[in-house]
Amino acid sequence: MHTLLGSMLILLAAAVAAVILCRRAQLPPLLGYLLIGVIAGPHAAGLIPSGAEAEELGEYGVVFMMFSLGLEFSLPKLVAMKSRVFGVGGAQMLLTAVPAGLIGWACGMHPYGAFLLGATLAMSSTAIVSRMLTEKVELATPHGEYAIGVLLFQDLAVVPLLIITPVLGGNAGDMGPALTWAAFKIVLTLAVLLYLGPRLLRPLLHIVAKQRSNELFVLNVLLVTLGVGWMTSMAGLSMALGAFIAGMLLAETQYRHQVEDDIRPFRDLLLGLFFITVGMRLDVIAGWHAIAWVLGILAALLLLKALAVGLLLRGIGRSPGTAMRTAILLAQGGEFGFVMLAQISEIHILSEHIEQATLAAILLSMIIAPFFIQQSEALVRRFIASDWMLQAMRLTQLAARTMATSNHVIVCGYGRSGQALVRLLEGEEVPWYALDLDPDRVSEASAAGENVAYGDASKLEVLLSAGLSRARALVVTYDDPSSARRVIEVVRTERPDLPVVVRTGDEHGIDQLREAGADEVVAEMMEGSLMLATHTMLLLGVPLNRVLRSVRTVREQRYALFRGFFRGVGDEADTDGDQHPRLHTIMLPPKARGVGMSVTKLASDFPEIELRTLRRQGALLSERGHDLCLEPGDVLVICGESAVIDRFERHLLMGGQVTSTFNGAVGAPD
Repeated sequence: MHTLLGSMLILLAAAVAAVILCRRAQLPPLLGYLLIGVIAGPHAAGLIPSGAEAEELGEYGVVFMMFSLGLEFSLPKLVAMKSRVFGVGGAQMLLTAVPAGLIGWACGMHPYGAFLLGATLAMSSTAIVSRMLTEKVELATPHGEYAIGVLLFQDLAVVPLLIITPVLGGNAGDMGPALTWAAFKIVLTLAVLLYLGPRLLRPLLHIVAKQRSNELFVLNVLLVTLGVGWMTSMAGLSMALGAFIAGMLLAETQYRHQVEDDIRPFRDLLLGLFFITVGMRLDVIAGWHAIAWVLGILAALLLLKALAVGLLLRGIGRSPGTAMRTAILLAQGGEFGFVMLAQISEIHILSEHIEQATLAAILLSMIIAPFFIQQSEALVRRFIASDWMLQAMRLTQLAARTMATSNHVIVCGYGRSGQALVRLLEGEEVPWYALDLDPDRVSEASAAGENVAYGDASKLEVLLSAGLSRARALVVTYDDPSSARRVIEVVRTERPDLPVVVRTGDEHGIDQLREAGADEVVAEMMEGSLMLATHTMLLLGVPLNRVLRSVRTVREQRYALFRGFFRGVGDEADTDGDQHPRLHTIMLPPKARGVGMSVTKLASDFPEIELRTLRRQGALLSERGHDLCLEPGDVLVICGESAVIDRFERHLLMGGQVTSTFNGAVGAPD
């Protein structure tokens, strides 16, 4: 027997399963929610009965989604992006919704139903596109900026569409007065909320924040969100509109980021339940019987939107490559399309089989969208030769700028960390060249004479143009582990000997980045913690040598390059020095036993010894991918405990004249 608690438990279990499966498949979780709803819903396995309680609870997910959208609503941001948002975004809606609506009307649909269906199909998935652009590090690219601008307009357009949908379901004779009354209520409600809202919210938030209680702050956010939503629902408008206004009001306060963090768990949970209930409404059998409609709507959706976006961007002078990339990004249906279909189904203006076919078509388009977006670069290069020529020209220009540069450091990312790094490199007169994906930053830095170019460091051709074959080292200065791993893979394929240093926000990604091939990974959070610990212990009266020893131990455990140091006379006072790894340099004489020995064999015989560097005739060698054999005159820098180093040296030099060890030999780390 189904109960509300039983339905909730099944919904929660399904949500957990959906997130796990999608994480493993690297797909947006909302696709998993939709598929779980389809499989477990009343039209398939029947594990979740269709009930008003579950659907009402899921609708609160839309409320919190609109609230989050309101938090992103910023008048300065809109002014800066007005041409992309209102110009391109508005034109995209018209070029998609109008033809789709006319096709539906020609097929015998109700005029209002055809209009709403066209507006529904014009929506794209903000969740999928933003996630894919972030993963591909393409938010700052031209096609990324146009896609985000269009998506922002679509999100804003949902608000008036949700308002007029119930009105369009009324009698045709009452349409004029109903629209007039709706417009009056909208203007009055917005005026009251926008006038009184800031005057009431700011003092309230200030009072709550002074209590320094996170629980109280979260309760207040929920009260504001649902309270304003209730007020708009009492005025005959949607709760979603009220939540949007509440988010917009809170976005103008200094508590915006805290509010966004606090509301995210409720939004994600309830939004997941909403998408599950949307999937529950899909009747697979009915969709199969209407497969012609499903495929027809799917084809019209993908082709019509792609053509509209592509032709629109070409019409305003964008390159064919940018137009095609943006078209691929926006061709699918979106989550707000499900919201619109839920509203349309309540006014019974479309036949059930059309609703089911549209629901299935949008769902299918969102499932296949990530795969098309992943292959967008290959598709553009295959069908648009001029785009490849344009990229080749840019790479040629980049290569020409770096042609005279050698033994330089390639800096991937020219933000604060990258700029701080290059200032230190300049102080040591070390040449460098930086790559960045922020066009504004690159433009300003280039105008100032900096060696910065626009380029994606995860692409081999870009790194080669930046002088990868002649570089001395490469540093990834931005905190994006997935992008850093792609950069490392490219570098290790082309230059396995090149030292690579990567920055990360915390220490959790250190081991993964090292396994990917990074020589060293610097964790900002851990370095900050070490400095806090150092100052705290000194203030508590801990002797300086003990503080330095503790910090050194932690660094040696986490950073391979910090393990060990060259011993000198002044280090003899360190009583536990023999217990710490130290660096030692060995020069191989002509008749030494080690001549001809394999580096791999030595590593297996002495696993406690770490070979830091191997120089031959002044050149740095690398054992990566090669089974090198030692030759006379080779200089080895090794790391290990003193006793093991002594055994290793005797094993290596036995049979030849023992060369006295020395510090500061060629090849020793600085």
